[in-house]
Order: sequence, then C-alpha cells, then structure tokens
Amino acid sequence: MNIVDTYKEDFISYLNEKNEVKEPKNLYAPIHYILQIGGKRLRPILTIMTCELFEGNPKEAYDAALAIELFHNFTLIHDDIMDSAPIRRGKQTVHEKWDVNTGILSGDAMMILASQCFNKYEPELFKKLTLLFNKTALEVCEGQQLDIDFETRNNVTIAEYIKMITYKTSVLVAAAMEMGAIIANVKKNEAEKIYNFGLNLGIAFQLQDDFLDTFGDAATFGKQIGGDILENKKTFLYLKALEVCNTPEREKLIGFYSTKNNPESKTKEVTALFNRNKVAEYTLKEIEKYTQKAFVVLDTLVISESKKELLRNFGLSLMKRSI
Repeated sequence: MNIVDTYKEDFISYLNEKNEVKEPKNLYAPIHYILQIGGKRLRPILTIMTCELFEGNPKEAYDAALAIELFHNFTLIHDDIMDSAPIRRGKQTVHEKWDVNTGILSGDAMMILASQCFNKYEPELFKKLTLLFNKTALEVCEGQQLDIDFETRNNVTIAEYIKMITYKTSVLVAAAMEMGAIIANVKKNEAEKIYNFGLNLGIAFQLQDDFLDTFGDAATFGKQIGGDILENKKTFLYLKALEVCNTPEREKLIGFYSTKNNPESKTKEVTALFNRNKVAEYTLKEIEKYTQKAFVVLDTLVISESKKELLRNFGLSLMKRSI
C-alpha cells in the first residue's frame, strides 16, 4: 500500500466514525449514503498529506479534511439536483433515491456540519481556517452560478470557462491543501504557494473530468457518459470545437446544443464531431498545460525533493485516472 492509499484508508476510518444516521433519519440517511458510496476522497487526502509534508501532525488535519469532504459532497447533492443527474459514482443520486426536497435539506445540513468541524481548533487557527473556508464556499457558489449562466449564453469564451471551473472546482482543491499547510503552521508565502499548486492541479483535474465525461468508460467513470452533451454544458470540449470547426460543423454543433431531444443520437453525433476535429487531443494538451503550471509552483516550495516527488506523482496519477 502506498502512502496516498494509507491517507485515504485512515481518513475513511475517521469519516465512518463521524458518519452516523440519527434522528430524523430522513435528514441524516441521505448524508450517510452520499458519504458511503465511494469517491476518490481527493480533497481530504490533500489536506492530510499537505499537513504532514510540512512537518505537521496529520491527525490534527482530520477535522479540516472532514469539513472539506462534507462541503464537497453537499455541492454534489445540489449539483445533481440542478443537472437532473440520475447517477453519481455508479449509484442513484440522492434526489433520485429520496426526492428533491430531501436532497436540498440534507445538503444544507451538510454545509452546517462542515462549518462545525472547525470548532475543535484553537481560536487563532479556527479563524484562519474559517476565513479560508467561507471564502472558498462563496467562490464555489459563484462558479456554479457562472455554470448556470453559461447554459443560456452563446458567446462563452474558453477564458470564461477556465474562470468558472477555477471557482466551481479548483478553489476547493487549493483550499484543501492550504488548510493542511495552515494547520502545520507554515509561513504565509509557503501556504500561498501550495494553494496555487492546488489551484492549477484542480483546473487540470476538472478538464480531465470534462474529457472523461465524453471519452471515458461508463463502467469505471461512475457517471453517465455524455452527460455534459445531453445537458448542453459548454465545457472546454464544446468551446474548443466551436473554435476549430468549419462553419457547417459549427452550426451543426450549435444546433445540437439548442435542444435536449434525441439523446442517444445526439451524444453519438456530437462525439463523432469532436473526434473529427481532434477535440480530445486539444483537451489533453490543455490538461498537460495546467499540470505543468502546478509543477512549476511545486519546484519553488521549501520542502525536500522526495516530498516534491510525492506531490508530483500524485498529480500525474490524477491525470491518468479513468474515474
């Protein structure tokens, strides 16, 4: 077992201790369900790992890691409701298994439970962690709103899209890492560096998610393949296709994204259009670009080369994932 698997196993044990179903069951059972149906546990692992890489006690990072994981899963419940998504991690989404109202309320409760995780820290540390958490939580909401706004806009740029995924996805990865550094009591500039490492890694991670949504394997991806196409999501793949397509294909693509009819043929034809225009290759190059930007920041950190190598290998493993 490698060290990342050890972090994950230890965190899951801690999560299971805290993740109990109590009364009212219809509030807490969905929380227990979403936290138990798997997931990469990327963000809490990064909090714990970063704390130890900066010579902190990893056990002291567990509550911050739990806050991050609770908040992340809260956003997934609400995102799935907004996207009408039927599957999450290969299982029914919360609003499908229960109902929309239950999903909204259980999600709200998770946000509160996440905030309470910081109560166990001393006042000065509590303040630093809470300020970062609140800033990040609001940015995630801003990113989600931008994502919704893009659904009704036909002039979204790639730069705007990168800003949206930075807020919706990447800032939480970055904050998870900075929290670990804060708990380890590192200097402010080092904490900012690890935040920027996480920010670029998070952008690459989301671009990889976009890629897998269209070109992944349904058996391993854990979500509906082609979901972004069916929901007319203006992902990097779509925006890049608009940029490189000839006029007839561009008009065809815009036409597909103006309706939600004929889902099977739509997914097949849009994917074929992406393939004809080498959109997969362009997306993989963009993923590589942000991965390398993260590694440039990594090289400036005041930690040992062996620790940098651990973070570098972790980042590379994320880019090779199929889930």
